[in-house]
Amino acid sequence: MAAGGAKILIGMKGPDVGDATIGLKVARYRPEHGPSLYFDDYQVPYREDMVVLDALNYIKDNIDGSVTYRWSCRMGVCGSCGMMVNYVPRLTCSTFLREFYPRPVVVEPLENFPVIRDLVVDMDDFLEKLRELKPWIVRDHDSPISSGEYLQTPEEVDRYQQFSMCINCMLCYAACPVYAKDPKFYGPAALALAHRYNLDSRDQGRDERLEAVSVDWGVWDCTFVGECSVVCPKDVDPAAAIQRSKVAATTKTMMSMVWPFGVERTAEDEREA
Repeated sequence: MAAGGAKILIGMKGPDVGDATIGLKVARYRPEHGPSLYFDDYQVPYREDMVVLDALNYIKDNIDGSVTYRWSCRMGVCGSCGMMVNYVPRLTCSTFLREFYPRPVVVEPLENFPVIRDLVVDMDDFLEKLRELKPWIVRDHDSPISSGEYLQTPEEVDRYQQFSMCINCMLCYAACPVYAKDPKFYGPAALALAHRYNLDSRDQGRDERLEAVSVDWGVWDCTFVGECSVVCPKDVDPAAAIQRSKVAATTKTMMSMVWPFGVERTAEDEREA
């Protein structure tokens, strides 16, 4: 509520197209009512600058308050509003209704995840896998805080910055055919974040992570379809990160067999690449 009791309706400003409306077909799942998804149809006012999330907010505020979904920032930063929009994994806060108007829009929960309620999925599997790959800076010996920061040059930051842009939106998992077939697969985002820290000059956990990702359900499970990179809203390119991890893991193994001192050199060489 604004001052004076006026209600603020997010997303309803913009070019007026009269009394135009657009249909939304929203997937519903109520575990207390049965095991199956079903769909409810809604008509919402249409504005050219409205995104799918605006339409869902309108439904919840004005038509059906029981519709359940996640959202937070509405700026493509938090990653919480990922859903299937007309059968494609999208962030609903950056997917405009004008892409589909006047055709109806189908909104479903992300594929390949258990559904908790309506459009809300359970991401615990991803979080557990992410923890196994240690996506944080690992040090053999931490320096005391009094010694100052671990400094990096702009060039050192550039080596991993693209892979650090992940917002954990899970669109890549919804698009990944390998994860759909093999739930043990670590998945695109987790493997991309592991690669990000392997490229960080401050990190000393590279060998441990390479061993972790080199299992059958790690980088070698990826068949390089590339859909994860297609749907990524931040251009992280997890498919490329996985292929580079394959090269790093293979090089590490080969060098350890023919030249025992080559493993450490390989770690430095990859950061220079």
